[in-house]
Amino acid sequence: MVHFAQGISGSLRPHSLFDRLAQEVKATFGPCPVAIIALDQQGLEESASGDVSHPALAPLLLEVLRSGAPAHRSYQRLTALAVPLPGRRSLLGALGLVLEREAAAVDTRTLEGFAAITAVALEGMRLMAAANDRSRDWEDAVDAINLAVCILDRGGRVRRSNRAFAEMAGVPIPSVVGRSWQGLVPEEWREGIVRALASPGGEAVELGRGTRTIAVTAFPGADMASGHTVLLFEDQTDRRRLQDRLVQSEKLTAIGQLIAGVAHDLNNPLTSVVGFADFLAESADVPPRIREPLRVIQQEAERASQIVKNLLSFARRQESRQSAAIRPIIEATAGLFRNQLSAESVTLETEIEADLPELDLNPNQIQQVFVNLIQNAAHAIAATGRPGTIRLRARRWMDGVAVDVVDDGIGMSAEIAEHVFEPFFTTKPEHQGTGLGLSICHGIIKEHGGRITLSTEPGQGSTFTVELPGRVRGTIQAPEPIPDIAERSIRVLVVDDEPHILHYIRATLEAWGHSVTTASDGLEGLERAIAEPFDLIISDLRMPRAGGREFYAELERRSPEAAGRVAFSTGDTVRGDTLAFLESRRRPCLQKPFSLAELRNLLRDVARG
Repeated sequence: MVHFAQGISGSLRPHSLFDRLAQEVKATFGPCPVAIIALDQQGLEESASGDVSHPALAPLLLEVLRSGAPAHRSYQRLTALAVPLPGRRSLLGALGLVLEREAAAVDTRTLEGFAAITAVALEGMRLMAAANDRSRDWEDAVDAINLAVCILDRGGRVRRSNRAFAEMAGVPIPSVVGRSWQGLVPEEWREGIVRALASPGGEAVELGRGTRTIAVTAFPGADMASGHTVLLFEDQTDRRRLQDRLVQSEKLTAIGQLIAGVAHDLNNPLTSVVGFADFLAESADVPPRIREPLRVIQQEAERASQIVKNLLSFARRQESRQSAAIRPIIEATAGLFRNQLSAESVTLETEIEADLPELDLNPNQIQQVFVNLIQNAAHAIAATGRPGTIRLRARRWMDGVAVDVVDDGIGMSAEIAEHVFEPFFTTKPEHQGTGLGLSICHGIIKEHGGRITLSTEPGQGSTFTVELPGRVRGTIQAPEPIPDIAERSIRVLVVDDEPHILHYIRATLEAWGHSVTTASDGLEGLERAIAEPFDLIISDLRMPRAGGREFYAELERRSPEAAGRVAFSTGDTVRGDTLAFLESRRRPCLQKPFSLAELRNLLRDVARG
């Protein structure tokens, strides 16, 4: 039996073990039928070998498997003997043989000895197989990720690593284990890794590798007493490049918004200068001595007007739109954050409805919005000190798409929520936030003709909802020159908050023989448009109290016929919401500063109609 125990010490497969067992039993008891049945961990038959169908052995083996105790019986001058294969926690199977004589007590003890040795060997094989399976599962899991991972022992030697770490170190995986980490990384990384190891669980330390940026983070092992440390290396180059592009996009967005405001403020006075210069140039009462200075004024005003138009063209290039689906933007943004958030114990989930409509948008700007909202959500969860979840839900909204960014973080009070979209408002500690992120997001979504809202309560998390309208069909109808035709006198209402523009248009139109009424804002204009009939209503878009949009919407509700006579004037056609409004209403538009020729063409169009 000692010989048998030594002989099976190298067996790694059950069938080899059972073959050797059958040989030893036959060598001990003489040539005889031998049968072995093995059970799995659930107590079901896993394998059977030998003479398991022998009429004397088959029922006896089943009896032993049921009772877990040795048994024997006589069968036609033969004796069948069977014993259990005892495991530490459960029965592993049964071993039986058939003798051509009466079975003695020593036969049972001998067979039980073989069974005990076999059971120990079988359990060892199963434990080894389970350990190998766990090792393969670990290797498959860590090899599937693109992060380099290694586990260090207390002395700084590598106990395990994944394929990405071996490739980063430039050595085969088997050669990594047992080596000091210092000999596996570039020399310039060592100081940074030492700092990471000094504060396990702390912030990532940046490491440089040519043009690449690598971040290393140290985490304590699950068994604190073992002194093991996990090192996680992440290539953040692409993310940093995206962040740089987003920062540049934020700068360009800020420049575009600044240009839009400056252009509007410049275009109003330029409209008066260009208009009065054209008006005086057409007047026969202008003395000859001032005609040359007047011509210079016209030229310089036109030059200033062209400079403003160039600025607006620059701003439009920064906000170029294209038809695009929201799904790739959300999925790309989620992929950018998933590894980072996982390391921070934050789960990122996406729910995107099928067949969402395409939108007119700037993909980089919209991704900038989602990046900012996800970062804020992660900060809110980190403030709770527990794991959390961020959900991105995209759904159909009217003719467009709505995206909810939901977190289960600390939430906000009503007082804080009221100010979150204001520039420079932040709840983060000093040097950790500028307070511009959400205000820029608000501006971007507004420029796309949409809106962003917040729903939150203290301790209940927050939900930011981004609503983007569907694609707008059609184009802005600008006045086109028409052949010179006879003009008739028409009644014109001019709505603008700039007194000089009102003065210029009134003087010009009255000189041309038309009747002119003026209003300084949308509310006053609405009263006059309802009270009197007009052939043409020229309305500015941006005015105090009530702007051109509100004026037109109310006029369209109360008097659709009068609304059909409205033409807009604006110096703010760079803003996305302005463009969307003009395109959706399909009304004529004079872009400030407009010349007398453009104004005359508009009037002729009305007179002809």
